[in-house]
Amino acid sequence: MPLVVLCGRPGSGKSRRAAELREALGGPERPAHVVAEAEGGRAELRAEVERRLSRRDVVIVDAGNELRSIRYELYCAARQAGTARCVLHCAGGAGGPDEPPFEEPEPSCRWDRPLFTVRGEEPLPLGPIRAALFESTPPPPHRATRTQPLQSCGFLHQLDRVTQDVLAAVLAAQRSGAQPGETIRVPGVAEGLVLSRPVSVAELSRLRRQFISYTKMQPSDENLPQLASMFLQYLSRSIQ
Repeated sequence: MPLVVLCGRPGSGKSRRAAELREALGGPERPAHVVAEAEGGRAELRAEVERRLSRRDVVIVDAGNELRSIRYELYCAARQAGTARCVLHCAGGAGGPDEPPFEEPEPSCRWDRPLFTVRGEEPLPLGPIRAALFESTPPPPHRATRTQPLQSCGFLHQLDRVTQDVLAAVLAAQRSGAQPGETIRVPGVAEGLVLSRPVSVAELSRLRRQFISYTKMQPSDENLPQLASMFLQYLSRSIQ
């Protein structure tokens, strides 16, 4: 049932570490599965992780998971399943000019902890990883929603408004003649969105619903300043 989320730049040794973890954590009574990045992109990876999560299996995500929003989605999947999890950061490697920027995991963010970091040929910290996965008590699903109802209501209102504003900006830019490859700017957000193709209202609305369904699992005021950026990152990764 536990989930191990690997992250790191290309060439940092993620696949090798995933194989090591599978050998170390799996066994006859506790299968370990490695879920790698697929052609279907972010949505297919997330769906495969959710399908693999069970009461006894270990799921190891061998992917870049370079954006906070991706790691947050996997955090929500584990929280919903009621399973322990950890993040293994494979430091090093070098991203090419076409690679998305890598957002370093931060132990202060709940979706990035417990966080373990390995560099080069350093041995895996298997003892602490096992303790995090097999000896800790995972939080129950939706605990934050139950214990912070007033905060959650305000969060969900803001989530709805921010995502509507982002979609409005994207649609307005397309109506104004923005071409694939151009950067679409959203007022008040430093980063932009570069689309590889035109996107319909129906597709944008579907992606917005998906983003909301994952994000509302963990309503928290600490995420409010990042909602627009997280949604832009989600759109960037989901629109291929």
